Amino acid sequence: MTSKSLFDNTETAFSLKSDSELERAYFLFKMIANEPLVRIGTAVTKFAISAHLPVEGLIRSTVFDHFCGGVNEKDCQPTVDSLQSAGVYSVLDYSVEGKEEEEQFDATMEKVVELTRFAEKRGAMPFSVFKPTGFGRFKIWQKITEKTPLSESEHQEWERIKTRYDRVCEVAQECHISLLIDGEESWMQDAADELCEAMMEKYNTQRPVVFNTLQCYRWDRLDYLKAIHQRAKEKGYKLGFKVVRGAYMEKENDRAEEQGYPTPICESKKATDDNFNAVMRYIFDNLEDISLFLGTHNEASSYLALDIIAAKGLAKDDKRIWFGQLYGMSDHISYNLAKEGYNVAKYIPFGPVRDVMPYLIRRAEENTSVSGQTSRELTLLKKEKERRRI
Repeated sequence: MTSKSLFDNTETAFSLKSDSELERAYFLFKMIANEPLVRIGTAVTKFAISAHLPVEGLIRSTVFDHFCGGVNEKDCQPTVDSLQSAGVYSVLDYSVEGKEEEEQFDATMEKVVELTRFAEKRGAMPFSVFKPTGFGRFKIWQKITEKTPLSESEHQEWERIKTRYDRVCEVAQECHISLLIDGEESWMQDAADELCEAMMEKYNTQRPVVFNTLQCYRWDRLDYLKAIHQRAKEKGYKLGFKVVRGAYMEKENDRAEEQGYPTPICESKKATDDNFNAVMRYIFDNLEDISLFLGTHNEASSYLALDIIAAKGLAKDDKRIWFGQLYGMSDHISYNLAKEGYNVAKYIPFGPVRDVMPYLIRRAEENTSVSGQTSRELTLLKKEKERRRI
């Protein structure tokens, strides 16, 4: 059994933070803990950006620099180097959201290709990442998921999406980098799953190049995992999965209620936790076929994973097992795991300040809605501030 105090070591958790960075983190999480303040702050920020008010400097020096690595990949390099010094790997995430033009989809694809080649030259970046809607319009994904006929121009759009997927998967295979494909809303996800599975079948013959994402607040994900595992075994290719709880719960429940269909979301937090742990156990029991990227800020699930690794006699640095957290959050999990010798990667969002703001706003809103997450961050930051005063 793993010691259940591993994540309490704040000296390790915040070893890369200066005193001023520690104070900034404490201030930010204090703000995020105040739900009305987050609502007002996000509304004001959205207005300021849409009105082209000169707020980028303020945003850059506070929330952006805490949760993002920089405005471009070169800007992120000092952060990547710093993390590497603590044994933590980096996943650079080009976090520009909400753009729906073909030129933007091509630009995002080229950015992922560029990042993958950038990662190949550095041992500190074993993964690239993108969202399905970064490569094509949400409406196309939704229509295919709903089995709605496409127009001729939409067929052409879909072919371009498939070409973009194929291009980035081919480059990832060439560069010996793995590709994490994020999960999105359930009413477009079937199309994304099917395309990802086709890429796995094509590119995962020797190793897991392509990783899909399982959002475990969806109660159907374990059955989906078992079914795709069976298909992969029959056809002879490897699977890779990033396992997360999920990011669109309120939107999912609201839409199900509005449209009168059963919600795809688990009935309770406990049901979600149980589902997450069951999916994780299934992958651990089938590591010969499936590699795992455990994307979680949950201490209990992280400790459970450590117990399973120990019970199965697996090496801490087994390349089929990765832990991942977002940059600027859950450092007590990331850095303490890395110090113990586990494979850990931080997701590092980056991009122009104005373009990354939708991502940052969503992150603040999610933090506000996750019970206990922000208070745990504050408790640990306060503990480290007090330790440094002694």
